[in-house]
Amino acid sequence: MSFTGKQAIVTGAGSGIGAALCRALVAAGADVVCTDIDGEAAQRTASALGDGARSARLDVTDAAAVQATVDDVVARTGRLDLMFNNAGIVWGGDTELLTLDQWNAIIDVNVRGVVHGVAAAYPQMIKQGHGHIVNTASMAGLTAAGQITSYVMTKHAIVGLSLALRSEAAAHGVGVLVVCPSAIETPLLEKGAIGGFDGRNYFLQGHAGKAAYPADRLAQDTLKAIERNKALLVKPRSAHGQWLFARLAPGLMQRASIRFIASQRAHQAQARSDKR
Repeated sequence: MSFTGKQAIVTGAGSGIGAALCRALVAAGADVVCTDIDGEAAQRTASALGDGARSARLDVTDAAAVQATVDDVVARTGRLDLMFNNAGIVWGGDTELLTLDQWNAIIDVNVRGVVHGVAAAYPQMIKQGHGHIVNTASMAGLTAAGQITSYVMTKHAIVGLSLALRSEAAAHGVGVLVVCPSAIETPLLEKGAIGGFDGRNYFLQGHAGKAAYPADRLAQDTLKAIERNKALLVKPRSAHGQWLFARLAPGLMQRASIRFIASQRAHQAQARSDKR
């Protein structure tokens, strides 16, 4: 498919993967609404992209606001071609430290936020007979390790939602892609820490050279996956081995996860000691 003239909405567009998706889409010729709960960040993303982008403040936990954003695009252009449900948050730390408010917050953003995007965009795409929904999940939606338990739960939900919806949407000419990256160079690596959790060390442990995958490369990979109507995008290439290991040897993967968490706790304890 060509992205020229396509109408797109990207949530969580103020930074990271969302901003990279906006850059890639505009470069490919699409018109993009860059949305984020941080309206100023969304505006910065859009302003850097010129005439092909506009911005809007959007809280994805507000179903009516998500619907209004979709309705606005359809009213202005007559259609919505691409819906990127990308906004997300993470909590990192031992699960017993999570409050109920934190559990509810991650469910509201990472699960309900995607549901709100699907509920708003999918009926319009069925009506027009075409479109593509792209949901940002994570390798945490395909594998599992502790200390990001709530994040793992929500991303598994998004993988399941996306693959199930895809099986229905095909009959309507609508594509569905779920993106499952490993560690990406985004502000998320530094956020949501509880009880001494070190997100950068956690997510990059085992990566060659401890380097995160660039968000702009993931955005280009995502557009290629849409063109090929893929169901699932796993990046970088090294993540495929981890996914395969988890599928073929779940018991071994669980034991590896236990050892990994033990090493993370040792690292966190040493970091606390060094600060004293």
